[in-house]
Amino acid sequence: MQKIDYQLLGETLYQQTLPNGLTVSLLPKADYHKNYAVLTTNYGSIDDLFIPLGQSDYVQMPAGIAHFLEHKMFDKKDGDIFEAFSRQGASANAFTSFTRTSYLFSATNQIKTNLLTLLDFVQQPYFTAASVAKEKGIIGQEIEMYEDDPNWRLFFGIIGNLYPKHPIHHDIAGTVESIAQITPAQLYSAYQTFYQPSNMNLFVIGHFDPETIMTAISANQQRKTFPEPTMIHRQFPEEDVSGHDIIPYRVTELPVQRGKSIVGIKGLTAVSQDRVGLKYRMALNLLFDMLFGDSSRNYLRLYDQGIVDDTFGYELDMERTFHFATFSGDTDHPQQLSDAVIKLLENAADSPDLNEKRLALVKKEAIGSALQSLNSLEYIANSYSGNHFGTASLFDLVPIISEITLADIQSALRRFVRHEAFSVFHIEAQSAGDD
Repeated sequence: MQKIDYQLLGETLYQQTLPNGLTVSLLPKADYHKNYAVLTTNYGSIDDLFIPLGQSDYVQMPAGIAHFLEHKMFDKKDGDIFEAFSRQGASANAFTSFTRTSYLFSATNQIKTNLLTLLDFVQQPYFTAASVAKEKGIIGQEIEMYEDDPNWRLFFGIIGNLYPKHPIHHDIAGTVESIAQITPAQLYSAYQTFYQPSNMNLFVIGHFDPETIMTAISANQQRKTFPEPTMIHRQFPEEDVSGHDIIPYRVTELPVQRGKSIVGIKGLTAVSQDRVGLKYRMALNLLFDMLFGDSSRNYLRLYDQGIVDDTFGYELDMERTFHFATFSGDTDHPQQLSDAVIKLLENAADSPDLNEKRLALVKKEAIGSALQSLNSLEYIANSYSGNHFGTASLFDLVPIISEITLADIQSALRRFVRHEAFSVFHIEAQSAGDD
């Protein structure tokens, strides 16, 4: 078992890759009473075109199958697994993102028992035609609920503009039509391909002895038989590196009180999955904080002019095969908001907010936020399990932020903010009399 000391943070991480390929990371926190664990597979909603285990040709799966599979994993022959966790004093949950599926629990005691329950239920799939048919109705209602959410529609509207070919533009849950096609055989095929231990990682954090917990996990895995680890082959459509496939603008009307505007920027260059890539991501985050943070001159000017209000926000999403930034808010004048944001970004190199003094301020705020986040067991576990930057992780954020210079910010700006990478999506309030 490897021991990694992060002296700056006062944390010690224990890691081991088991013979079956499962990577286990343990972070003991002696001052905490709660324990939290998350078991993650590197499989999300975008992974719908792949070569199934034991086959030689690519197969297109229905959109939403990764999320559907996550739901079905909790159904067992002996009953619902949530009840087992509840009897053991634990609260369990799961989620599917574009690139991963995670199963988790939190508890104040019986950590070993709950850990074995977590491993056993995720590593023992059970699907029947009847239960799959029933789940289609449940997830169908979930999909319809999201379709009625204006913010959800706004987000996937801009993704559809930025990535018209990439499967990221599909709702994570799929559509009512796509999930209707899902069969138990397809679920088993996806499970066997992506739920190999070598494609998964387990992160445990809380009050425990790492040697005891690692021994229990190892023994649990040794009792099980798994196929030999196999390379996973996924396929994605080719992206136009010039940005010519981006849809520049779309608008829709919905029954909302106020309109909504979102500006998206698609990353047109590949990001390395290492410390350099993580530094680039943090440089972009700092850039957006400098330009649009609550204390920036730009934000205050736009706020005073009534162009933005407290609903305005920005986000950077960076995962395998894609990265993009969004800037959005509620507004009575969607075009005015998007025009102002684009103008500010395209002229950012000359912005008075890009200076050494302001960089020092946003770096201090970012470091403070990073340190504060490390007080949350859930944040640490979920962030670490979704790590896609090689050996670099959230424990490296503080030194990485500290070393970023104004030259790094300007370099990130030139690389990412390009005219051809922009897109806009608006939601306008339906006119009186519209259905």
